[in-house]
Amino acid sequence: MKYPFVQDVQIMLAERHGGIRAEITVEQPPPEMKADLTINAFKLAKPYRVAPPVLAAEITEFLQGHADVEAAELAKAFVNVRLKPGALFRDSVGDAAALLGGALLPAEQRRRVLVEFSAPNTNKPQHLGHVRNNTLGQALTALLRAAGHDVVAVNLINDRGIHICKSMITYQRFGNGETPESAGKKGDHLVGDYYVKFDQEFRRQLAALKAARPELAEKDGDELFLETEIGRATQDMLLAWEQGDPAVRALWQTMNGWVIAGFNQTYARMGIVFDKLYLESNTYTLGRDLIQDGLTRGVFQKRADGAVFIDLESDKLGQKVVLRSDGTSVYITQDIGTTLLKQNDLRPDRQIWVVGDEQIHHFKQLFAILRKLGHAWAADCHHLAYGMVNLPTGKMKSREGTVVDADDLFDEMEQLAREECQKRAGDAAVANLGERGRVLGMGALKFMLLKVNAKTTMMFDPNASIQFEGDTGPYVQYAYARISSILRKAGPDDFAGIADWSVLGAPEEKALALGLAKFGQTVQDAGAVLEPSLLANYLLDVARAFSRFFTECPVLKAPTPAQKRARLELCVRTRQVLKAGLDALTIGTLDAM
Repeated sequence: MKYPFVQDVQIMLAERHGGIRAEITVEQPPPEMKADLTINAFKLAKPYRVAPPVLAAEITEFLQGHADVEAAELAKAFVNVRLKPGALFRDSVGDAAALLGGALLPAEQRRRVLVEFSAPNTNKPQHLGHVRNNTLGQALTALLRAAGHDVVAVNLINDRGIHICKSMITYQRFGNGETPESAGKKGDHLVGDYYVKFDQEFRRQLAALKAARPELAEKDGDELFLETEIGRATQDMLLAWEQGDPAVRALWQTMNGWVIAGFNQTYARMGIVFDKLYLESNTYTLGRDLIQDGLTRGVFQKRADGAVFIDLESDKLGQKVVLRSDGTSVYITQDIGTTLLKQNDLRPDRQIWVVGDEQIHHFKQLFAILRKLGHAWAADCHHLAYGMVNLPTGKMKSREGTVVDADDLFDEMEQLAREECQKRAGDAAVANLGERGRVLGMGALKFMLLKVNAKTTMMFDPNASIQFEGDTGPYVQYAYARISSILRKAGPDDFAGIADWSVLGAPEEKALALGLAKFGQTVQDAGAVLEPSLLANYLLDVARAFSRFFTECPVLKAPTPAQKRARLELCVRTRQVLKAGLDALTIGTLDAM
């Protein structure tokens, strides 16, 4: 939010210091300062080439005569400003369009941004780790759009490879024609059962192999994969798939269809819609021609055994093989090709990948290779790395069947939310209990995953996340619902006329208004650093500020009609900000809880 007095200070300094117009930002000081806003002159010393205390003195003198300023006090190189109530509320929240539209970047700063997230494998249902990925990707997409960018949400589904064949070979042997309909299960859950069954059968064969050949006792499963019968059969199935075997391809299409249908149900529950979908089965051969071209140009080198590699020592990233000695691709080969495909298809100014932090080194190598291939746009490729998410019960392992399925987690969150609503209502019936459970449960889950820095490995406690008090999504949603209740109870006459902001001035009113004024900048800052937690924690601050305001400043029973009208308008503005902020995190709201 732009305050007119700040712009006037800028003009004054320009007149005194050779026409220089440096950006002046204001900050909110600690409560003990007893000021509304502070100007830090240290930040102005470099552009104006004037000592900070001198600049602060000039600003203080100027503001002491400003029409909007009640008091301006010099504190070394800081200017503490107390605004007149009418000016404070007028400039902080008086213009609803500016309050919300302030999130939009100037046209020249807006970009076309591609955000790739989710990227599940079609051998199992999505789990809690995918939920964090989906939540971050979805929130980042909405947040960047709120800031004014043109964003394309992309999903690359990993639908081929040895891991997919593990589920296929087990179904082929033990499925007996079972379908999602006959089993009464979502397709991704059914296929996931066979992925777990593969691991069980593989471990049985591995144990038998080691018992028969004691010299193999110290080798792990990966080393002995092809020594087992089921491991060899799985590898043979992958080769048959790559050769286009009709029976294998038919089974693959059937089981992939089951899984993707299940994924779509999971995405629908989270409110996720992708603008572009890629399948690894259509992209896995990409990149090999690029490697050959780079080899000709000297970007890559060939080893004595025929493998092709690139030297990334100048980037402190070692060496990376990009084609095996037999000419087959490695994972990064496909990524090179897919990244170029997306760039050519969608023409973004920036590409962002939401992928776990175990892939940090991989993406550093990928971006370095793209730069060495001569793609200047690679400088605008970014990996949003996030940490693992665990439950109080411990880590999850998909192949052992100990994973927490996303759908099961959603069901649990909805049930906890319904129970919490009923507990708060006592014996009274709760209207729309199912809808409340859905919105609150998903909101609690998303907010808990978004309020911590994405890089942090975190613990997710479902019971703690659903509480209506504390640093939770339901706490913010409840603030929105409480305001909705106040506005419903107000009569039409209570909204007559334009609010007179000058009748406000209580500390709680001022703190709430000043907090609302930070909405636009918070959205911009969160988008600039790709960190939704900045917005989530800002919304917590707004909800807390509203709670203090609501406790200390009666709205419907305000002392005067003018105060009632102004406080109602402050409630309206708060509700708008909470709604816009939750929308930017893709979290729903309820008018009653």
